Amino acid sequence: MSVTRHYDREFVRTFFTSPTAVDGEDDSAKMLRSAGQLRGLQAPDVWVPDNEDATAPNMRDEGVENIIDVVANQGAEFPGEIHPRVVWHRESPSTRYQGFQQMLEITDPENGAVEHIDGFVIPEVGDIDDWKKADEFFTIIENEHGLEEGSLSMSVIVESGEAELAMGDLRDEMGKPSNNLERMFLLVDGEVDYTKDMRAMTPTGELPPWPELRHNTSRGASAAGLIAVDGPYDDIRDVEGYRERMKDNRAKGMTGIWSLTPGQVVEANTAPLPPKTGSWLLEAGGQEVELEAQDGKQVYDGDDLSLEADGDGGYVLQAGGERLELDEEELTEELLDRTAYIPSMNDIVDSMEEFEAAKEAGKGAIAMTQAATLVIDGVEVDISKDRMWDEATYQAAQTPITLFQDVYEHRPDQHEELEEMYGADIVERATAVGN
Repeated sequence: MSVTRHYDREFVRTFFTSPTAVDGEDDSAKMLRSAGQLRGLQAPDVWVPDNEDATAPNMRDEGVENIIDVVANQGAEFPGEIHPRVVWHRESPSTRYQGFQQMLEITDPENGAVEHIDGFVIPEVGDIDDWKKADEFFTIIENEHGLEEGSLSMSVIVESGEAELAMGDLRDEMGKPSNNLERMFLLVDGEVDYTKDMRAMTPTGELPPWPELRHNTSRGASAAGLIAVDGPYDDIRDVEGYRERMKDNRAKGMTGIWSLTPGQVVEANTAPLPPKTGSWLLEAGGQEVELEAQDGKQVYDGDDLSLEADGDGGYVLQAGGERLELDEEELTEELLDRTAYIPSMNDIVDSMEEFEAAKEAGKGAIAMTQAATLVIDGVEVDISKDRMWDEATYQAAQTPITLFQDVYEHRPDQHEELEEMYGADIVERATAVGN
């Protein structure tokens, strides 16, 4: 039996888990059915019916039945990929066997769900030999049910030191004739169990941020051609904290993050995309402050910087208790050092199109100018900076556009919202540039 998968993704923004069976409800699959109805920006790139941690042990058999029922009936219309999480543990053969049985039942073609199942998520993996055991179960399942070998993708949750070290072995192991590890898809951090495995403690009992784990997972994914996803951010009301976590992750090359609610899904689906409008940042009080655009000028309205003209062509800038007496050129240089620009989608597309035209004309590098009028305490200062664009700069700028193109190609349910966000013209140009 040949099963057609939804698509091969270059990026995953959202990894959304749902309990497969809730005790005490008239319909134990209520939350599963609700998740399967998500569309547009509320729908994740990867939906994970979670038959492990999110589902009580005594409800997991019913959870398997619910996965089959809901996916068979709703899976064809769901716009993202579907990857159920089953039970597994590196130190428990019986738990691994239970996970195998769950996957075997879910993928039985007679149950009608497998044509909408893209793969499975395996938690609590250990060293690379443990990953191979899971992979072998996938191969057995595919052969047992007449599925194309390798058609079910395998994602793992990195929840132990063993699994973290195994990521370093993955690149060498993939492609060997003794395994089918080419089926690997996502490397997902599980910081809660990782903290337990590492016997880590903090004074408040909060989870450590584990920047090293996130870096290592991103590096492991890059080396093996996979996709890295951060673990859950469980303070679901802390939207700013969630955004900061995603911003920090993207600087590590990790675009995806676990989402616990549809609200987090929307945040995680939109955060990696280029902004609709550009913005200027000014360093003040030890942090970067976004300036307010007013009548084409960039206005600072804080208390950590003050600026006044001295009447003789000079200026006095006070910052952090330091008083600087500067002439016009020195002030411009000081403010240039303190400013940065976040380009909009239109800015990025404009720059890429301009560089492509220059390259077509035989130029290897061109200068791009960014200019603004800053207003501090009513004093206006014009600044401009030139940035050289060469092929390397172009390739770096292309990453957010490539993400947008990947989203646009694989999530047609989001087209209307994206066009409302950016405008149809910008969307059309963004999908064409770089190709």
